[in-house]
Amino acid sequence: MPDEQQGALSRIGEVRPTDIHEEMRRSYMDYAMSVIIGRALPDVRDGLKPVHRRVLYAMQELGLPFNRPYKKAARVVGEVLGKYHPHGDTAVYDTLVRLVQDFSMRYPLIDGQGNFGSVDGDAPAAMRYTEVRLARIAQEMLRDIDKETVDRAPNFDDTLQEPTLLPAALPNLLVNGSSGIAVGMATNIPPHNLGETVDALLLQLDDPEVTLDRLMEVLPGPDFPTAAYIHGRQGIRDAYTTGRGLIRMRAKAFVEKGRGGRESIIVSALPYQVNKAKLIERIAELVRNRKIEGISDLRDESDREGMRIFIELKKDQMAPPILNQLYKHTPMQSTFGVIMLALVNNQPKVLTLKEMLHHFIEHRKTIVIRRTRFDLRKAEERAHILEGYRIALDHLDAVIALIRRSRSVDDARTGLMDQFGMSQIQAQAILDLRLQRLTQLERQKIQDEYSEILATIERLRSILASDALVRQIVKDELLVVKETYGDPRRTEILEETADIELEDMLADEEMVITITHGGYIKRSNLNVYRSQRRGGKGTTGMATKEEDYVEHLFVATTHSYILLFTNQGRVHWLKVHELPQLGRAAKGKALVNFLQLGAGETMTTVIPIRQFEVDRYLLMATKRGIIKKTELNAYGNPRAGGIIAITLDEGDELIAVRMTKGDDEVLLGTRRGMAIRFKEEEARSVGRAARGVIGISLEEGDAVVGAEVVAPGAAVLTVTEHGYGKRTEHEEYRLQGRGGKGIINIRTTERNGPAVGVMQVQPGDQIMMISQEGKITRMRVDEISLIGRATQGVRLQGLTPSDRVAAVTRLVSDEEGEVESEGPEFPPEPEPEAGPLDEA
Repeated sequence: MPDEQQGALSRIGEVRPTDIHEEMRRSYMDYAMSVIIGRALPDVRDGLKPVHRRVLYAMQELGLPFNRPYKKAARVVGEVLGKYHPHGDTAVYDTLVRLVQDFSMRYPLIDGQGNFGSVDGDAPAAMRYTEVRLARIAQEMLRDIDKETVDRAPNFDDTLQEPTLLPAALPNLLVNGSSGIAVGMATNIPPHNLGETVDALLLQLDDPEVTLDRLMEVLPGPDFPTAAYIHGRQGIRDAYTTGRGLIRMRAKAFVEKGRGGRESIIVSALPYQVNKAKLIERIAELVRNRKIEGISDLRDESDREGMRIFIELKKDQMAPPILNQLYKHTPMQSTFGVIMLALVNNQPKVLTLKEMLHHFIEHRKTIVIRRTRFDLRKAEERAHILEGYRIALDHLDAVIALIRRSRSVDDARTGLMDQFGMSQIQAQAILDLRLQRLTQLERQKIQDEYSEILATIERLRSILASDALVRQIVKDELLVVKETYGDPRRTEILEETADIELEDMLADEEMVITITHGGYIKRSNLNVYRSQRRGGKGTTGMATKEEDYVEHLFVATTHSYILLFTNQGRVHWLKVHELPQLGRAAKGKALVNFLQLGAGETMTTVIPIRQFEVDRYLLMATKRGIIKKTELNAYGNPRAGGIIAITLDEGDELIAVRMTKGDDEVLLGTRRGMAIRFKEEEARSVGRAARGVIGISLEEGDAVVGAEVVAPGAAVLTVTEHGYGKRTEHEEYRLQGRGGKGIINIRTTERNGPAVGVMQVQPGDQIMMISQEGKITRMRVDEISLIGRATQGVRLQGLTPSDRVAAVTRLVSDEEGEVESEGPEFPPEPEPEAGPLDEA
């Protein structure tokens, strides 16, 4: 007995200690690699997992091409189980079903007859009821498999050979994608358009160093079988660059107008792998729980013509905010997490787009070379036989005589080989030759075939000798695939990706914003302030305390911002939709609940902004005569605690901010009765945190109390500390250069006192004066005398000797706190009626 066998027998029953951690690690790694290679991950070359490959191969072996009758799916499942895939029949049938579904596969590889499930998540019929055959495009996966183009391996019981790979003239991994979960890794490759994928392959064939940008010009992104939208290209670029990316998908929806102008949302396409029935259930649940309001009816009207989910809205309800809510709260907006993981030489690897294209091109080159070698061998074998025919035909009589006198086939074969120098194969071919091939016509056919086969051999040898010819064949075959099976793109790629914010889910409707002198704010729907005939009583706009009053009233949409400037030179933002929406008589909510104000910080100006336009400016004026002009869009990045609007000198304060067009005129008024009017163009635009320039030169102890952008038809109203005031035409204030001392606006004496407010007013406006002791006087500006500049004015408010006017404000409502009877005449954006809120 040999020593090796004796040693093996001596080890039978031997017990060797093994570290359990090492054994567990080794066993688990063996199991993990078995799952990775044998089940879960596709091969980068044909894009198939073993079970898919076995199903397609078994169907071809059963004789089920696209132009043959269907056979029961159970027959195919049994064939796959019995010969190649010793696992459960459910796994095989589920694989077969997915290869049929046109909502799962961009290009289905199996043609099915019967119920194979639906986008609603319906289960397919049992395999005994359904019938299948290969789809026409599947022949591109199996073409030339009988020409030794791929390796074969024994099946599970070593009784048959099965292919380890399919020739795959179709770039299946990209066009149909793949998904699977292995041990410790997963793959999720989206489907693509066949024509675009072939174009990308052709680019890389022509230039292996082609850039990703150039590839994305012809292959812009995935093309899902369910169409819909892809929002944004960054996720696609990430996936193509690194092998990982997040693609945002949205349902395709449009708005229909129904009877009475009522709008309906029609969903015609869903994101990939979204279950339609569960989506409708989710929408219904949101409506029941009042998380989405405004939907009156919901039904599925899908039929064989296509998908149609009908969402009817309530009367006067706008579609855009409802649609945004659906995107936000339902799978109508979904993400596809791309992980381009595949097997490369039986090793899992995350691939970039260029790598995937490269591996497929190399695969096709290998297939072409192996097929060419096979064809060359067959051609040479045929040429060898034809050469034997030619020898026999040239010595026909001698060959016939030899065969006739031979006692057996072996004697005849040996005689032919010895007498005419034939090989055994040629001699056997002569013996197998039919007599009809000896006619003159057949002899010519043999000669023609021999000439053709020699040309074929020459061509095949030149292919094997030239990489350029191999690449050209790959290109030509890809073009044929594209022309035969290519179709238009289904999924539209939209450029911008924007997260859905709360305002996107709100109707963009106009609101009336009211702010009181005491700092209370609210918004009300515009239709609350209904239009009335002239002379009507009017509508109460806000209930206020006796000493409070509405100081600002303007119209802004729910998607607008309100800029709030403080005396310390900071600006805060409020979104209109974040303000409390209250009834017309409600008081509102204190502004301190919305703003983070510092000690001694008060609000001076409110400006509503719809868009931060590039051709608009904000002009700021401080107590010490400094003005600053800055582009509006410099304030377009909100922050929770506000930002610096202007850099102030120590002891200075921001008193007013006005919106300008860049070519307006500015009027500044001071406490000691001076005023200056100059062109805004004299102040160049500076940065947001800049200090500004001198607007008016002040005498010692003087201060600016008012700043206005000159408006046509307006007059300048000046009110003094002792209750005097006057109106003066703008024309009396001549244009001067910025930075001068100005001209007299009002003569200030001990009788009328220094000015506390300078503002421009229009006929019909009203003002409110508040004294230090709390006395409030309200009057129409039409009752105030229109007189010249160098006057002291007339008495507007009777005060005690110790009392003084503390503040004066232009109002927006009538003398009962109500909106004008003709309906509110709200100033248009972006030039709202806004004035200082703090005390002068």
